[in-house]
Amino acid sequence: MVAMIAFALASLLVQSPADRYEKVEYMIPMRDGVKLYASVYIPKDMPGKHPIMLHRTCYSAGPYGPGKFRGFAGSKKFQDKGYIFAFEDVRGRFMSEGKFEDVRPLLRGKGGPKDIDEATDTYDTVDFLVKNVRNNNGRVGAWGISYPGFYTACAGVNSHPALKAISPQAPVTNWFIGDDFHHGGALFLQDGFGFLSGFEPPRSGPGPSYPPGLSPHFSDSYKFYLGLGALPNADKYFHHEIPFWNDMMAHSSYDSFWQARDSRPGLKGAKCAILTVGGMWDAEDMWGAMNTYRAFEDQNPGIDNKIVLGPWFHGGWSRSTGEKFGDIEFGQETSTYFREEVEFPFFDHYLNDGPNPSQPEALVFQTGSNEWKKFDQWPPKTTPKSIYIGSDGTLQMTAPDKNGVDEYLSDPAHPVPFTMEVRPDRNREYMIADQRFASRRPDVLTFSSPTLDADETLAGPIDAKLFASMTGTDADFIVKVIDQYPDDTPAANGVQMGGYQMLLRWEVLRGKFRDSWEHPSAFRPNKVTPVTVHLNSVLHTFKKGHRMVVQIQSSMFPLIDRNPQTFEDIYKASDADFKRQTIRIHHSPQYPSHLEVGELH
Repeated sequence: MVAMIAFALASLLVQSPADRYEKVEYMIPMRDGVKLYASVYIPKDMPGKHPIMLHRTCYSAGPYGPGKFRGFAGSKKFQDKGYIFAFEDVRGRFMSEGKFEDVRPLLRGKGGPKDIDEATDTYDTVDFLVKNVRNNNGRVGAWGISYPGFYTACAGVNSHPALKAISPQAPVTNWFIGDDFHHGGALFLQDGFGFLSGFEPPRSGPGPSYPPGLSPHFSDSYKFYLGLGALPNADKYFHHEIPFWNDMMAHSSYDSFWQARDSRPGLKGAKCAILTVGGMWDAEDMWGAMNTYRAFEDQNPGIDNKIVLGPWFHGGWSRSTGEKFGDIEFGQETSTYFREEVEFPFFDHYLNDGPNPSQPEALVFQTGSNEWKKFDQWPPKTTPKSIYIGSDGTLQMTAPDKNGVDEYLSDPAHPVPFTMEVRPDRNREYMIADQRFASRRPDVLTFSSPTLDADETLAGPIDAKLFASMTGTDADFIVKVIDQYPDDTPAANGVQMGGYQMLLRWEVLRGKFRDSWEHPSAFRPNKVTPVTVHLNSVLHTFKKGHRMVVQIQSSMFPLIDRNPQTFEDIYKASDADFKRQTIRIHHSPQYPSHLEVGELH
């Protein structure tokens, strides 16, 4: 989430509209009397009525003032066909009135006629636009990426009759289980600290710019966050002035605060078409895309609800060609294809009577083989398969027939880094990067399959079913699934690809939440305990001659905060609470640690 502010601005500065558009600014009244700022760009010299594309954002609808213009995202075809573009500051941000609230809870049918949420604010905005913007055809579409993706998803809740199509893209959905600030109950320290320090300093009222940030400057994030120590020490920089950081520190389990901010139960009453978009290497909201799609699908029978998943970083479909990511090339411009052949036809059909693109339920790019695949459901139907951890660092396709255990010393004073680079921020490429640096650490267990004698395609979710014991009372469990290239793979673009360990998918579970998000529980020292780590869905072909590799570790710093490895409220821990411990992963007939995957034939 560190890059969200820069992304929100850069992704929209694609084309200059000054010669083709007239800009009109509004203060739009909401049902409770608060007014929200919106800038609307109406095409010049384009006769007829035109659809409106609405983008609601917490990252500025500016630049502000009648003579200042911004660019537009998406295919240039939107401009060529005279689409009207509307940008709105959400409540409490920049030039809009009211009080901002992070991932404002949906009303879910509660409240009176003047009660508000992001769904009602969108409804009132759409109603105003179709009644007041000249030359509009009475049809509105909404789109947005990341935090604006959350606002776009909310737009579908009891949607306005004029709102015909929405595209939530990498939508923020649940900030405790799977998106941005927490994964599996573990705090994403670097993202949370870095983002909130610039995003949430208090404002004195509406204004055109960000208040001064509170983030310190440093060049080595690993060194800085290790020196920061326990989480309460963050207030050395924040001075208790960052509201959502304070909220996170006060809610260390999945209590009513977090449950209210899970948008999924409220995604009902959609009367519009929905196209959810996500990236398979999105460092921020991959979980959100997959689960927003599923929530709309399950709770709104009969609507046109589809999903697109490509080989993209966070927002990569909007601001790159999508021909490669990191060191990995895909052989085609996947993002250009999406914008021209998927996104524009979707909106143009519902907003402008364009031809029906007949898009599949799920359009997903199959990495490894590098081809688009169409499915009538997501995840697709697969054959269940188990891949077992074996002795001597092996992965095997049959359950173990003898007792085995591997162990490592997890030391919070020397946590495993998330990247081999020394850098001040969290890069996006770590999601696909070579993992050989981690496999050389003694506190990372690495298991490898034999060389594959045929292509093998995995599709859908991956569950790592581990049997673990430890000398302490809590631990994090991080599981990585890796595609290892053959040793004789030639170098590409100056990168040595022989033996390259491409990160395909990974996830973390804070062990105390293994049985319940709401009620964490301690481990009993040295007692073997089942732990399941849920990884997001994949669609990937391991090519003949490659190997499947699994890594297990208990730190990934400073991306994830350090677990003291004692059962406690980590957000109130002291520096003295952090303890070394030995963690063991068992693989035996009684304790068969393994991956549960789906194989696509």
